[in-house]
Amino acid sequence: MLYEVNYLAVVVATVVSFLFGWAWYGPVFGKKWMTLMGYTKENMSSMKMKPMTAMALGFISNLVMAYVVAMLAGLLGLSGFGGAFTLAFWVWLGFVATISMGSVLWENRSWSLYCFNVVYQFVLIFIMAIIVVMWM
Repeated sequence: MLYEVNYLAVVVATVVSFLFGWAWYGPVFGKKWMTLMGYTKENMSSMKMKPMTAMALGFISNLVMAYVVAMLAGLLGLSGFGGAFTLAFWVWLGFVATISMGSVLWENRSWSLYCFNVVYQFVLIFIMAIIVVMWM
């Protein structure tokens, strides 16, 4: 049996999480992220994907994630702040934190960059979970 998803909550969660990502990797911690990645303003312009394309694909990615978070919250019958936190934590720990570790193990990325990115991912999932759980 599938849960009936609140699509407005999914769209709002997508927009809010997208804006959070813009702030995190932009004005709030953008310089820190560039340093951890080894980027400079000069070599940022040589990235393979144009910024607008990357942002559009990032938005779609957030939309899919928000939908899945909403579906899981509904299937599990979660409610309240605690339910949102529990969902975000277990999804983050079981999938995001573990899969992202490959960047350290196989791509020679630093532990600092790993921590920077997985903290962002946890907060992102938690934001989505709060929105969709509170609107169930």
